[in-house]
Amino acid sequence: MTLSDDDSAQLLAREVEFLKALVRVPSDNPPGDCAPHAEIAGRLLEEMGFAVEHHAVPEPFVKTYGMKSVVNLLIRERFGSGEGPTIALNAHGDVVPPGEGWAFDPYGAEEKGGAIYGRGAAVSKSDFATYAFALLALKQRPEGLDGTVELHLTYDEEAGGFLGPKWLLEHELTKPDYAISAGFSYAVVIAHNGCLHLEVIVHGRQAHAAMPETGADALEAATGILDAIYAERRRLYGITSTTPGIGSPKITVGLISGGINTNVVPDRIAMRIDRRLTPEEDGETVEAELAALIEAAAEGRAGIEVECRRIILAEPLRTVPGTEKLVETIQKHAAEVLGEVPPATAVPLYTDARHYTAAGIPTVLYGAGPRSILEANAHAADEHVRISDLAAATKVIEGTLRDLLTPAE
Repeated sequence: MTLSDDDSAQLLAREVEFLKALVRVPSDNPPGDCAPHAEIAGRLLEEMGFAVEHHAVPEPFVKTYGMKSVVNLLIRERFGSGEGPTIALNAHGDVVPPGEGWAFDPYGAEEKGGAIYGRGAAVSKSDFATYAFALLALKQRPEGLDGTVELHLTYDEEAGGFLGPKWLLEHELTKPDYAISAGFSYAVVIAHNGCLHLEVIVHGRQAHAAMPETGADALEAATGILDAIYAERRRLYGITSTTPGIGSPKITVGLISGGINTNVVPDRIAMRIDRRLTPEEDGETVEAELAALIEAAAEGRAGIEVECRRIILAEPLRTVPGTEKLVETIQKHAAEVLGEVPPATAVPLYTDARHYTAAGIPTVLYGAGPRSILEANAHAADEHVRISDLAAATKVIEGTLRDLLTPAE
């Protein structure tokens, strides 16, 4: 049975209102107090007829990652005998704070020109809607399907995904055969960068500015470290990943703070470093090499000590065996819906989807959105998603799930 045009339009209207309701509830991370959003999202999903599991992460673990509250939502829908594959659909409900420069209310979910505007409209509350309504379509027409679809709706992607997908997997709350994570409609992402954040503390000894030689100048030592880091940046530019779309490894000093007063030799300088990893690199190896580089740059300076502390290590999303089946199935249905085949590619950013591949689960990124994060204004003012892309992605995911859940004859 195929839905009539009127039925399809009514279903899309419901999906749009569902997404607007999610955008209107703030879930900024930081500060990361996301349980209220999960409560509302869970209620909306229950009103759609889903049985929703609420998995609260204990407060001590939440605080470890700089957040206030995390509740992961898990929905399981079994079709037929349930002996077919289990497919996880993962999207995150936490979002970066809106910042300034908006022409629209970041929490207004205003619809204009065929798009919905608001923080999280594209990344990735839109895929709460994409995945939920694709699953709803399967429930409405379940004939011939065998297997399980799970919705993994999590709330710590902006903090690394350690309390979301990784928590669900490590606590054996789920063991899917495939995973599709939030993405955009015109590419199937099969790999992405990793990321290492280091905090570097340079300890010196304060002294009066009239007698700087009696102190140990932490800022002077830090300049040597900065010189070494920027030399490393130039070296990294000469390396190109073998994974198309990734480019070279990157390193950036994003934050610097320190000093006591204008007339005091600084005794402490803190820096935060962002090192982007290519899929070929191992995060712990890169961390050890970078720490050695930093320590060597300050070696021999009297009264100076350097401390390196990991803030986050997110390994890259690497392609694992079985991914090609997801790619081919999504491409087939995207070609039918969009009139073009989205390429299988890699992107130079990182997501919580990597936790699935780290567990050996074939995983891709695909969902509702334009051709690039720039076009969506993701993580920027006036973030938005086109309703046409939302509708298309929902159809593609529905078709993909039907194929994967249909037993071979």
